[in-house]
Amino acid sequence: MESSEMRDVAIPAIGLTTLRRSLQQDVGPLPAIHALQTAGFQTGEALWTALRRGPGRELADLDETGFWARLATALGKRGWGTLTHRAAHPGVGLLASPDWAEAIGGSGESQPSCTFSSGMLSALLTGAAGGPIAVLEVTCRTRGDERCTFAFGSSATVHDLYGFVLDGQDLETALASL
Repeated sequence: MESSEMRDVAIPAIGLTTLRRSLQQDVGPLPAIHALQTAGFQTGEALWTALRRGPGRELADLDETGFWARLATALGKRGWGTLTHRAAHPGVGLLASPDWAEAIGGSGESQPSCTFSSGMLSALLTGAAGGPIAVLEVTCRTRGDERCTFAFGSSATVHDLYGFVLDGQDLETALASL
């Protein structure tokens, strides 16, 4: 029998936005980010377990193209949106979506806001890699960007990328600076 903690529950995407805004207002932006990333990571661990269950689901046996297609399909079926992968740098990959569920397009936020998703993707990719993978949202539809883009790699590399982005570099320039 499946634990009630492991079953999938569908909620409208606005629930994530409302939760983020309420947490930011009630506890502040940084604690809200930490709470949502932690919840997202736990969710990603459960999703990784679900993706690995059952016959024909041997993700470890897939080639790179097959893995990214399987992950995109699984998240799309769960309502997260479309997702594409690009190897942007030897140490950094990018996942991008023009319709990611956690983002409300053009709502005027100044920072990327898909912090739950960043945690979830970190757990999924950590499970796939067998070691820690950090995720940083570098573009977000909530702040008016065309798509949500998540950069991933080792903690040190993603930290360096974040520093370049904080210094005002666009994504491609920041990647070239690594």
